[in-house]
Amino acid sequence: MRAITRLSIAASLSTLFVAPALAGENVTYQAAGADYEGYYAPASGDAKGLVVVIHDWDGLTDYEKKRADMLAELGYNAFALDLFGKGNRPETIEGRRAETGKLYEDRAAMLTRVTAGLDKAREQSGASQAVVMGYCFGGAGVLELARSGKANDIAGYATFHGTLATPEGQSYPDGTAPFLIAQGGGDTSVTPSEAFELSKTLEDKGITYELEVYSGAPHAFTVFGSDRYREVADEESWEAFQSFLTRYLGKQS
Repeated sequence: MRAITRLSIAASLSTLFVAPALAGENVTYQAAGADYEGYYAPASGDAKGLVVVIHDWDGLTDYEKKRADMLAELGYNAFALDLFGKGNRPETIEGRRAETGKLYEDRAAMLTRVTAGLDKAREQSGASQAVVMGYCFGGAGVLELARSGKANDIAGYATFHGTLATPEGQSYPDGTAPFLIAQGGGDTSVTPSEAFELSKTLEDKGITYELEVYSGAPHAFTVFGSDRYREVADEESWEAFQSFLTRYLGKQS
């Protein structure tokens, strides 16, 4: 078992990271008889593997699409899945709370939508093994998949300022793939204590994990252009994720 904790000093910088222009394609697929629309960005050159991205509480937007394109530029096939349904991209706080609330209350539905997206990603890429990563609310989907024990050939799981609490009655199966947890030290929505609680749970289960904590970084510190964006924390967590992919994707977890 391996556990890594890095305390990094992150500052709010004026220059924002410029992501590549969108270069992938929207892909419609089905889950439980309903239409969903994901986004597929094929790797530039020979693919190193498959990465599946799960969106924040506002649904699949250009943010996750840009992240998928960034992964494609790094040589990975990337698929950003859809948990809300085709055309359902809530623009108000009330709408976002309503959509996420439905899935927090119906974990089976959340898992069904995650696995449907994963299946479509594998179909699009032709790859079986994958790393699954998520942002904010998307972190809940990542961990729901990990706890289910129903996903085969997963090389790793990663969350960025993600929802981390374990629902009552759930646990992580033995042999679960490794985790990367990127946490803001200044996050008041998902506090560092929740990240350390998850790391303790994984430690007790003998599951490999890496915990990255970025000093001063608030919730959603990776969101380009927002007042919460912290360039140092974003870039260092992205570098940590690249290292994580190199370490586990394409290898036995």
